[in-house]
Amino acid sequence: MTEFDFTSILDRHGKDAIAVDMIPIEGAEVQEGFDRIPMWVADMNFPVVPSITEELQKRINHPAYGYFPVSDDYYNAIIQWQKTQNHVDVLKEDIGYENGVLGGVATALNVLACKGDWILLHSPIYIGFRHVLEDSGYHIVYSPLKKDDKGVWRMDYKDMAEKIEKYKIHTAIFCSPHNPCGRVWEKEEIEQAMKVYEDHQVNVISDEIWSDLILPGHQHIPTQSVSGYAREHTIALYAPSKTFNLAGLIGSYHIIYSKLLRDQMDKTSALTHYNSMNVLSMHALIGGYSEEGRTWLNELREVLNTNLTFAVNYIHEHFKGVEVSMPQGTYMLFLDCTEWCREHNTTIDELLKKGVSVGVIWQDGRPFKGECHIRMNTALPASRVEEAFHRLDKYVFNA
Repeated sequence: MTEFDFTSILDRHGKDAIAVDMIPIEGAEVQEGFDRIPMWVADMNFPVVPSITEELQKRINHPAYGYFPVSDDYYNAIIQWQKTQNHVDVLKEDIGYENGVLGGVATALNVLACKGDWILLHSPIYIGFRHVLEDSGYHIVYSPLKKDDKGVWRMDYKDMAEKIEKYKIHTAIFCSPHNPCGRVWEKEEIEQAMKVYEDHQVNVISDEIWSDLILPGHQHIPTQSVSGYAREHTIALYAPSKTFNLAGLIGSYHIIYSKLLRDQMDKTSALTHYNSMNVLSMHALIGGYSEEGRTWLNELREVLNTNLTFAVNYIHEHFKGVEVSMPQGTYMLFLDCTEWCREHNTTIDELLKKGVSVGVIWQDGRPFKGECHIRMNTALPASRVEEAFHRLDKYVFNA
């Protein structure tokens, strides 16, 4: 029995939600008789934890929204959250506001790299990284993740080292937990990766926005915590947005232990004047990073684990030719449909449109470097997840 509501089906139409108001597959349409089940963009379809709504309402009730200082409550909330969730000590001066994680990545790149530099990323990738890098004048070198014999995605340290040397790389983006693969890296894995980076004097931008959404049996290990080099040469980026579905409010933060890097980040951000906190996003973080927020998050993790377990088992049992690994974190699935498409003489474009036609709004995996992949969001009430897979079974994969 849960304390919070993870079963109500939210009507998000006309409520500023691209998840239901947009279809990301060009030329795809939902047939009459099917409602839309949003399973693409990475936001959740659950009511937000009440403590956030209460904190926002309390602030909104005061009818002035002028210039404001960042409150001690904001910093203390982050400090306590990092202590309880990630078991690390953070000081106020280590924390800096970022206008979105991708904005933080862009600033960090301007601090650590020069235009035209090659930047190392693992693939599959989060599509936002590619846009930030290419739009900002950097070049990408991919080090592919590989599945082991148990279907677990692994880093290829030899490949990383070879590409760092070949392309004279001095900056890497590290995604932990990994999106879209859902890997929660173990301490030893991060240590090995950081040893490769240290051996080649590579600085690291670590996107840890998914760090709260860890499934049972796994633990997020902050990249900066694994070694002295990692602590001094990593810019880590966090946000409550994935945890509590606050992307529409915009508000992320960095943790930087190196005074040199902190000063450079602050100076670079100040030059553009873009990096200004929203007063409501400040209060939303305070409301989320609370005791009630922790309780809500623990329940959410169980809900996500149930949904993901159902989905993965259903795929394995019913969708012959589709491969998927059980994520260890996040609420995203990354379906490899290569064999299914080959056996059914179908293109990935046709498959994507078939899903959308019965109301399953899912996402093309090719921009994430999955050649015949589909990315799916399972952060919905269980009844919606089950309905989506029953439709895919009846009308798409086994029609």
